[in-house]
Amino acid sequence: MNNNSKVLSLKYRPQVFEDLIGQDIAAETIFNSIKANKVPNAYLFTGIRGVGKTTIARIVAKSLNCLNGIEKLCKDDLCENCNAISNSNHIDVLEMDAASKTGVDDVRDLIEFSRYGPTTANYKIFIIDEVHMLSKQAFNALLKTLEEPPEYLKFIFATTEIKKIPITVVSRCQRFDLPRVKSAELFEFIKKIKDKENGKASDEALQLIVKISEGSVRDALSLLDRALLSLNKDTEFNLAAAQKIFGYFDKSQLINLFKLIFQGDEKEVLKIYRSIYDQGVEPKTFINDFLELLYYFKNIELLKVDGTNFSLNDEEFEAIKEIAKKIRSEILILFWQFTIKTLDELDIVSNQNFSIEMFLMRLIYLKDISNISEIIDQNNILKESKINNENNSINIKNLSNENDDLFDLKNKTIGQIKNVIQEKHPEHKINKEEQQMQESKINSFDDLLKICNSKKEMKLKYELEKNVNLVSFENQRMEISFHENLDKEFIKILSSKLYEWTGNRWIITLSKKKGKPSIKENEVNLKKDLLEKAKKKPIYKKILETFPDAELIDIEIEEKNND
Repeated sequence: MNNNSKVLSLKYRPQVFEDLIGQDIAAETIFNSIKANKVPNAYLFTGIRGVGKTTIARIVAKSLNCLNGIEKLCKDDLCENCNAISNSNHIDVLEMDAASKTGVDDVRDLIEFSRYGPTTANYKIFIIDEVHMLSKQAFNALLKTLEEPPEYLKFIFATTEIKKIPITVVSRCQRFDLPRVKSAELFEFIKKIKDKENGKASDEALQLIVKISEGSVRDALSLLDRALLSLNKDTEFNLAAAQKIFGYFDKSQLINLFKLIFQGDEKEVLKIYRSIYDQGVEPKTFINDFLELLYYFKNIELLKVDGTNFSLNDEEFEAIKEIAKKIRSEILILFWQFTIKTLDELDIVSNQNFSIEMFLMRLIYLKDISNISEIIDQNNILKESKINNENNSINIKNLSNENDDLFDLKNKTIGQIKNVIQEKHPEHKINKEEQQMQESKINSFDDLLKICNSKKEMKLKYELEKNVNLVSFENQRMEISFHENLDKEFIKILSSKLYEWTGNRWIITLSKKKGKPSIKENEVNLKKDLLEKAKKKPIYKKILETFPDAELIDIEIEEKNND
């Protein structure tokens, strides 16, 4: 393929460590280790999409097998090995996409292939992309080879989901967490690419591309490619064109909308939003941008415009700073909570656009709540005053209708926002049994099993008995050893139940310590001991004399009464 016909993300893909963008630490570390001939059995690269995981994997493969050595690594005039690796057709460098080959049979084929040494290269290298997609059985099959591979064999893993990889695999790799590329660095990079391609694009448009890409070099190049192809060669790709093509709108529109919310101008708020919607901005994109703006309003004093952050320009920064002085923090926090709630609502409503409009109307009325705690306190005072007046036989009907309306309005407002702003659960009458349970304390692991039994939480009890190896249990803290068979949602579910039962937050942690045997393991060991003791008893020997073919295969353990 002609190099000029390639998309920019492939055309300008780094070939050596020096070409990498924003990954200096990883590049230097790997270069020094290869130069010193201290190469690990396996590399593990993790990070968001497009930061260079697969690219670094190929550079490592080239560095280990280049005919010129790592210090003279091929860049333009590629040697036979480097050329084959770059084109993904080297016989000794196998690239596998774990997303399409997830089974244990695929890994076994890989291991079988690894038994044979390299044909033309120094090392046989397996590059496995999206390695987190491998099944549990596949990971287990890989463990032994991964820990003690032949000297000629190296593994290179790449993933965006490091948490989905078993800790036993991670511990056998040299791990590199690749960060997002900084805005300023990415901007300079795509600006150079734009100049090389003889493209015309304004700095503001390039800054928007950097913002949308979120630190991903590949995304930035893909967007730049799209931008340069969207207009004639003689036409400059400016900010307005970028906003139209990428579905983004001018941040000043959102700032103006925010200002109108606090002015209570419903008509203008809806007008601006509909204008934004007509530009092709999806409701979810609008909500996410609104959340971003709320963050800026809350933390504007901690931010600065120094050329490294392209989310705000100077005019927008000053506008937000001026408006933020007039807004109380609790209102911004309340807005944030309502916005998050609306984001969830968008997944269940049939018309997302209507939902956004109603959301904006709600904000207009919420902005008048200057101090939530103050309103609640005033409400309580009014109630107390009413009771006292009744006790003193004072007729309170003489209160003005205006005050009564205000009282009712505050009650309604508090009722509407209670679910959003309060951390406590709604008050309700509890029966005697519930009260006793709330007041009960869980002081031991046995207490936890008892309450699971009383609450009919059989699945939770099953996990606790079979798959939990207890390390420690004290002071609302529970430490357990890692168990492969433990349900992934176990800690989340247990924490929620403990809070529900005790009213306190519990800390549950996974430990590398072995821990005590599980209850089921103890039962198995106990039954084994009882079987051995039973076989030594005279009655068993007499039975064998009468029935030589008889065999004692099980013994019943009498369960203790927990009552």
